[in-house]
Amino acid sequence: MTEPVIVADVVRSNFVEGHHRGSVVVTDPDGTVAWSVGVVDEPMFPRSSNKPMQALGMLRNGLPLEGNLLALAGASHSGEQFHLDGVQEILAKAGLDASALRTPPAYPVDETARDAWVRAGRTPERIAMNCSGKHAAMILTSTLKGWPIHDPATENDPHAQWGADDYRSPNHPLQREIRTAIEDSAGEKVSHVAVDGCGAPIFAISLAGLARSFGLFAAAAPDTYEGRVAQAFRDFPQYASGSTRDETELIRGVPGLFCKIGAEGVYAAGLADGRGIAIKIEDGDNAKRARQVVMAATLRHLGIGEPVIDKHIELPVIGGGVQVGSTRPSALFA
Repeated sequence: MTEPVIVADVVRSNFVEGHHRGSVVVTDPDGTVAWSVGVVDEPMFPRSSNKPMQALGMLRNGLPLEGNLLALAGASHSGEQFHLDGVQEILAKAGLDASALRTPPAYPVDETARDAWVRAGRTPERIAMNCSGKHAAMILTSTLKGWPIHDPATENDPHAQWGADDYRSPNHPLQREIRTAIEDSAGEKVSHVAVDGCGAPIFAISLAGLARSFGLFAAAAPDTYEGRVAQAFRDFPQYASGSTRDETELIRGVPGLFCKIGAEGVYAAGLADGRGIAIKIEDGDNAKRARQVVMAATLRHLGIGEPVIDKHIELPVIGGGVQVGSTRPSALFA
């Protein structure tokens, strides 16, 4: 196929008022494509779904984290207090505090945490940005390796993207190691490099490569770097996302699964038997509901019948304060 296909319908009062188009791929344990729709072999940016592979690059270079803090190193966290405490704990291992972070200032993602933040009179801060766990781990890894983390030439320039010695630079030793880890996991070369929303590099691979990576991590032995990342997500899904997030529910509800969302409609998962799943919804960040529904539909398509899937297979469409329809999988999954 040469273009995305309809993967979800939006139904209101028995009338289909819209569609979400996207691409889906399932890979076998050997990395070959088992099933796909849409475009799965062209470059795309996995966005935050790349974070487990970024964590792999850091572990290979001495990142000394386990369990909840390793999950936080691969997280798009919600900014709950335990997330912020964890970020500070990671930075403290480098002898630093939140002032070392180069994430954009933000409010917590979690609504309850954000409301409490605002009531306390706090403005956006770098530590509250959802990628601060990953950045803290990048800083810790670089510090332990003796690599620079900030470039004095650009550190105080608000218009500078990064300098050569900035830990976010694509040419920084850490980012070169992360790129290698992503290529090793995906089984293909990175084709493009861009600036992610958090300011760190993002590396383009295919949707099939992303699925292949997640299958590899999910089936990895627990004493390998890949296995350690996957198990950290399974043991502490609330650290990898948030207490109320659908990824946390899915990890807890499907034995052996680990998963990670990314911006612009990306969602990837790995199963314990080594199968990988990757989804890209074409309408990007307007497609959070479709991303969730399509992942549930794909898991059901693969014969996985855990009760948690029923909760996410359709999401309500509201009219007049009550449910009048749903966002549901398209006929493609019938």
